[in-house]
Amino acid sequence: MTIMTADLRWLKALAGPEFRRADTLRDERGDESGKKLERWLRDLPGWLPVRSEPASRIAALNAAIAALPLREASEESLVRQLHDAMAALRADANDDAALARALGAVGEAARRTLGLWPHPVQFAGARILITGRLAEMRTGEGKTLVAALAATVMAASGARVHVVSTNDYLAERDCEEMRPLFEFFGLSGGFVKGGMEPPERRAAYRHAVCYVSGKELVFDYLKDRLAGHGLLPGRVAGLRGFVRGDAPEPLIPALHFAIVDEADSVLIDEARTPMIISQEAEGIHEPALLAWAIAAARALREGEHFALRLASREVELKAGALDACPPLPDGVRPVWRARPWRDQLLRQALTALHFYARDQHYILAPGDKPEEGLKVQIVDESTGRVMADRSWEQGLHQLIEAKEGVKLTAGRDTLARMTFQRFFRRYYLLAGLTGTAAEAARELWATYRLRVRRLPTNKPIARHELAAACFTNASTKWQAVADDAIAAAARGQAVLVGTRSVEASEAAAAALAERGAEVVVLNARQDAEEAAIIGRAGASGRITVATNMAGRGTDIKPDATALAAGGLHVILTEYHESPRVDRQLFGRSGRQGQPGTVRALVAADDPLFKTLPAPLRAALARGQGLALAVRIAQSDAERRAWQMRKQTLRQDRELHRIIGIAGHTT
Repeated sequence: MTIMTADLRWLKALAGPEFRRADTLRDERGDESGKKLERWLRDLPGWLPVRSEPASRIAALNAAIAALPLREASEESLVRQLHDAMAALRADANDDAALARALGAVGEAARRTLGLWPHPVQFAGARILITGRLAEMRTGEGKTLVAALAATVMAASGARVHVVSTNDYLAERDCEEMRPLFEFFGLSGGFVKGGMEPPERRAAYRHAVCYVSGKELVFDYLKDRLAGHGLLPGRVAGLRGFVRGDAPEPLIPALHFAIVDEADSVLIDEARTPMIISQEAEGIHEPALLAWAIAAARALREGEHFALRLASREVELKAGALDACPPLPDGVRPVWRARPWRDQLLRQALTALHFYARDQHYILAPGDKPEEGLKVQIVDESTGRVMADRSWEQGLHQLIEAKEGVKLTAGRDTLARMTFQRFFRRYYLLAGLTGTAAEAARELWATYRLRVRRLPTNKPIARHELAAACFTNASTKWQAVADDAIAAAARGQAVLVGTRSVEASEAAAAALAERGAEVVVLNARQDAEEAAIIGRAGASGRITVATNMAGRGTDIKPDATALAAGGLHVILTEYHESPRVDRQLFGRSGRQGQPGTVRALVAADDPLFKTLPAPLRAALARGQGLALAVRIAQSDAERRAWQMRKQTLRQDRELHRIIGIAGHTT
């Protein structure tokens, strides 16, 4: 029995008047004009402290659900109960009793199909999502089920639901786990992942609930735009398709309701770089020119010919830098004879040499074909995963290839581009889930008009944070990390050593191997084995070294012996630019009231501390002032990152205005 209809009255009522309708059927929420004071007042809620969901409100919802006769109800009556609740919500979007009946029906279905009865905090989290807000729930509180509860209720109203994950692995995993719940109500669930052909993608998006990673979703949206969808008013586009009879359907049929899992990662961290669809082009960077630029940059001396601005990751060329370079090779385009062009190319070459490191920002991986040899693949700094289909712009990617001595890829011309900020503003209703949103609440409101609501834990946290320590250098740090990990494993705990880069994970593993410890490494080189490695990481005495891949969306389950010995022991080996990422890593331990321990063991020469004043760095080397240094360094890094994201959004909007591209169809 299928109860989904095309009636979107409830969704539109929840979205409210903020959503602007434009000439097309879908446009983003427009820029809010007005005087400076008016804009300041609209942004004021972002400055207010994040509110917690009152315990009385959580208890009231749970009591309303508990009073329903759910256990003795038949499957047909549960389906009918959800259907009737949807009818009531279409008539009155604020009918709390109807929403409780809907959530109760879905909760009982979850118990029958998944063996999971939602606890009160999960029901409260689902309500927050349905009302278009972001729920901050501690790691381990069962956010996957919360998203599925809200997705089922909203899909039953007739809305297309997208559950947005940080990567393909989580999208497929969560869809397969939650699909029985959707099917109980006659709804369907699908997922999109890299490598799927257009017909498969089109079919997946037509499920009532579709799980998809943020980058796949935006790229598919851009593909629709390139095919002409969304560039004309909906009725005109429909008439043109009817007359021609050959217009293919868009990949994405509608942008109704999105639940963004790990929302701060998707909406904040991944929003630094716009999504771009490009095609191979001849380009203006000849191989000989790239080789010249790298060789010339290597010969220049820092301080005499150039200066590195570590905070902004920029290169400043000094007078005489170009004159110190060898002559240009023969046969390059005349444009490179001009000093401004050579100046820009030399800065890019210095950037490739000094700001992009192998096994940190990228790895060398085998090509798809044996004759291709090794190729440069970008590693996402926030997730630790390879972005196989991404490349840097303005010749930077080819300069890094020249630096590494691998085969050069062709240049590329941009066909379409969009930022995450502009894309996610195009949904009727946007909601999110994460364990770490409070630090980003101001930006989430300013950019997405997304309010954050904090939820308590279902059970008291039993995790213990041990004293942090800062060592003189990385070498000393890795020895201390090995000592701490081996001691915890000897006690019977499971151990997770968190690192920021592939290089760091391999250094930690080497230090442990020198002591004779057995260790499993999870980084961008082993991403295909992620599920199996995570599945075994909770065994007593097991030591797993991982990049940020194990920091989000993963559930490491300590076995009984490990729990008896103290649970999962997490070692943070380097603070991240955002404290949210540190909290995510620590959140792997002590989930759902389980025991666990966490500790930070870092070094004074870690990259985060390089921008600090010299006296503070000297104090760090003596093991003093760690908390202050971390707070200052992370605050500066987050402020710069937000400025970069705002600049990216401004540039994207300006390109949108100049080119005259309208919104996307529903």
